[in-house]
Amino acid sequence: MNKNKSKLRIENINTIEKNPVGNHKNFSANVGRFGQLFNMKDMSCSVVELKPGNKAWPYHLHYGLEELFIILQGEGSIRYDDEMHPIKSGDVIFTPPGEGTAHQIINTSKSDLQYLALSTMKSPEVCYYPDSGKYGSYVFNSDSPVKTFIAHESNAAEYFEGEEE
Repeated sequence: MNKNKSKLRIENINTIEKNPVGNHKNFSANVGRFGQLFNMKDMSCSVVELKPGNKAWPYHLHYGLEELFIILQGEGSIRYDDEMHPIKSGDVIFTPPGEGTAHQIINTSKSDLQYLALSTMKSPEVCYYPDSGKYGSYVFNSDSPVKTFIAHESNAAEYFEGEEE
């Protein structure tokens, strides 16, 4: 018998623990995080479930991360670069980083929408939220919680402001 058996871990989309995210208004989803479950370091994978009319996160773009969405069940829309595009079960959607790539998946149907969200995990990451004029900075480290800083563009400070002479 081989004592060096593989430590392969298999989880199931239907049984992974899903937790609520959002503000419980229009931003409301149940999310199961495979990245945390598998202790992934260079990529992330989550299953996202949206009720009709909901979205999980604000309209945003990434400056460092690539994202891939696989629609598992249902129909909805993806808002991409301020245009709406229909999506349905079986669709695979890639969103690269950079200007002109802001995106948001919205359940515009009358039934549940379920999708996988996969992304690279380059740290640090910066996002821009066009609807609210905010920037978010995120530092990922598997040994500690994500460090987050979010501010409006109007709160910008000069580089040397507040520094000693």
